[in-house]
Amino acid sequence: MRSCFPPPPERSAELRLRFAEEARCERPDLSELCLLVGAAADGGLDEAGMDAAQMELDRLAGRLPFRPGGPAAWAEALRSVLGERCEFHGSPADYQWLESSLLHQVLRRRRGLPILLSVVWMEVARRAGGPVYGVALPGHFVVGFGPEEEQVLADPFDGGRVLSGSDAELLVVGATGAALHPSMLVPADPLEVVLRILNNVRAWASARPERSDVALWAVELSLLLPSHPARLRYERAQILVQRGDFVGGAAELETYAELVDAVDSAAAERVRGQASAARARLN
Repeated sequence: MRSCFPPPPERSAELRLRFAEEARCERPDLSELCLLVGAAADGGLDEAGMDAAQMELDRLAGRLPFRPGGPAAWAEALRSVLGERCEFHGSPADYQWLESSLLHQVLRRRRGLPILLSVVWMEVARRAGGPVYGVALPGHFVVGFGPEEEQVLADPFDGGRVLSGSDAELLVVGATGAALHPSMLVPADPLEVVLRILNNVRAWASARPERSDVALWAVELSLLLPSHPARLRYERAQILVQRGDFVGGAAELETYAELVDAVDSAAAERVRGQASAARARLN
């Protein structure tokens, strides 16, 4: 499998502007945001490729039966078309590949992480009028169909297998050791889904210091979301210093120190010390 590398600076700047604009829309388009993430990761994904990915989602939606019925019927229709006939699923090996977090690659390979396969399920069902949404269980993303009192859960990573209550409980216990709580079953906002995808990309890159380029674009896209953890600025600063941009890293550290000064002055001073140390590396 070929490695993905970001596009040239001009293209990257354009993609980030579009990503920020889409993220601030009244109703952000999940597939568009995911494809912009893919284009930021993969310089080989051009506008024609992004359009082709959207058309593939349309094509898959066209394979679903017309209005299959209630939540359970929708879940079974998606499982039959995407999981069985089209063979979308995941395996532990998929966690080793950046491509498993990129929508256009998941559509091509029909393999990916739970959250990206869930995006495929959601976008295909949404195009067909299905009552679908993402459910961000701790450690394992799934999809839900129908209102709370009729909710049906399915696991796209397992080919769309419909989950019983005990199945969902086991997934949560296996990931966290804690019991399943009803608050874990609420629909995930599209921007929450995108931030979680970018968190996965950052985790992938953190285990591969030679791919600090991936860590940098992932944290910078995360910072463009309307709501994000302030500590991402500290993470960006560390990446810049790691990549030899000591001036940029020091400036980001100082900005972060200003943010935390009001709540933890001692921590702010430590961060300012790190900024000074970064600038000293220029000598």
